[in-house]
Amino acid sequence: MKSTKLLHNKLINECKNNKPKAQLKLYKLYSKAMLLIANRYMKDRFLAEDIMQDAFIKAFKNIDSYKEEVAFGAWLKKIVINHSIDELKKKKLVTISMHDEAIDKAQEDNWEVEDGVTIEMIISAIYKQKEKYRLVLSLYLIEGYDHKEISQILGITEVTSRTHLMRGKKLVVEHIKNTNYAAGY
Repeated sequence: MKSTKLLHNKLINECKNNKPKAQLKLYKLYSKAMLLIANRYMKDRFLAEDIMQDAFIKAFKNIDSYKEEVAFGAWLKKIVINHSIDELKKKKLVTISMHDEAIDKAQEDNWEVEDGVTIEMIISAIYKQKEKYRLVLSLYLIEGYDHKEISQILGITEVTSRTHLMRGKKLVVEHIKNTNYAAGY
């Protein structure tokens, strides 16, 4: 663990000195994880790859602003998420949703998720919501951001973030109930 941190710190310092080999090593260490994050937001894998690449370029250009207050991966993840959201705002693309963490978080937040509801049902219901709800639900459920952070990322107030989450959750639950009722569950 300690040697890994030392390796990361050495690589980061070399990146601050524009060493291409260090940049490539950091890229190899983090690219798969950052692609997964970008892929959560984008429907198109190629677009997710572009976003991930652009995020690395931005990170390397601005690496002097990295102050080691948080782990490098967390700093880079924030760049990827912000870049993904910026791209969504530009192109109004549909977000890619969530995995099992969504059900766990939904149950923690007392969403009134009934037995027999699958992650696919939740994902489908979230896809059908307006972008403003999808983004807040994804940032809150998957990425674990709080309302203050969501408000900064999306450029909305904390109250708006809470409202979008509350309404989004309500719409998702209603959609699932209506779908289950129509399907005879």
